[in-house]
Amino acid sequence: MIKVENLFKRYHGPFGGGWVLNNISFTIPTNVSVGLIGRNGAGKSTLLRLLGGMDHPDRGRITSDARISWPIGLSGGAKGSMTGRQNVKFVARIHGVKDNLSEFIARVQEFAELGEQFDRPVSTYSSGMKSRLNFGLSLAFDFDVYLSDEATSVGDRSFREKAMKAFQDRIATSSIVMAAHGEGMLKDLCTAGVVLEKGHAVWFDGIEDALSAYHDISDGKADISSFMNSTSV
Repeated sequence: MIKVENLFKRYHGPFGGGWVLNNISFTIPTNVSVGLIGRNGAGKSTLLRLLGGMDHPDRGRITSDARISWPIGLSGGAKGSMTGRQNVKFVARIHGVKDNLSEFIARVQEFAELGEQFDRPVSTYSSGMKSRLNFGLSLAFDFDVYLSDEATSVGDRSFREKAMKAFQDRIATSSIVMAAHGEGMLKDLCTAGVVLEKGHAVWFDGIEDALSAYHDISDGKADISSFMNSTSV
């Protein structure tokens, strides 16, 4: 289970900034896969970083009894001066992989499909290559919850298909919190949804209901506040 309570997040710059997330609260039950739905800039990536512990809220808290991955699909996180192999070995050791380390590294190498680049500095990688390394590394661990930020849009068609299958295999034993624009993918992988709009978040037990609400908001037929009044948040 993941519990988000009264969460606030903003990014401070020379000109200030509004709340990206403004007092949002919801609970993700165990073994429920969730789609994060919203316009560009609605806070989906920010929420994923907070869930994965890569960033911290200004106020509020996130509590969980689950092992949660970092957001798959983000190109950051790897040390640029180290090779892909060195980054994988470093992360594996941090997470306590001692036995079969060579096997672990080989699995990541095979999945990421980086060829000779696997043994070159990550600073030479494209953003897509960094994301593929991140994807392969995340899936090499047995997390309870996998976070995905457009991860299945990385790479060519064959890699995207492999990424999709990897997620489908994972949801048999784990769950996913996914930000994606592809509605077909969200329907295939997620059972529930969270709609993000104007700093607010609304939980829906059904992904179809979440997508329908998002369409109404996008088309100007409804405002996020109307769903906040009728739906538990």
